Amino acid sequence: MIKFFLMVNKQGQTRLSRYYEHVEINKRTMLEAEVIKTCLSRSKDQCSFIEYKDFKLVYRQYAALFIVVGINETENEMAVYELIHNFVEVLDKYFSRV
Repeated sequence: MIKFFLMVNKQGQTRLSRYYEHVEINKRTMLEAEVIKTCLSRSKDQCSFIEYKDFKLVYRQYAALFIVVGINETENEMAVYELIHNFVEVLDKYFSRV
């Protein structure tokens, strides 16, 4: 199950966030800061799947945009990785330059 979906730029600013479980606002900002810091600090050669607290992070970088999805441990990481790519393709067709 997907817990949250984030779109973040290279400066660490959240451009889009969607939570599928209730998380208090102050906890959201702390969670986003930690997740963004974790994903931005990794090199391109490292795996895009990260074990983080009680869930997994799946992220993908497109130019200056990072898309991060938080999932539970039973979710398929490769399926979510492909979901991110399909999401970006749809955005690219709709907005012509994502």
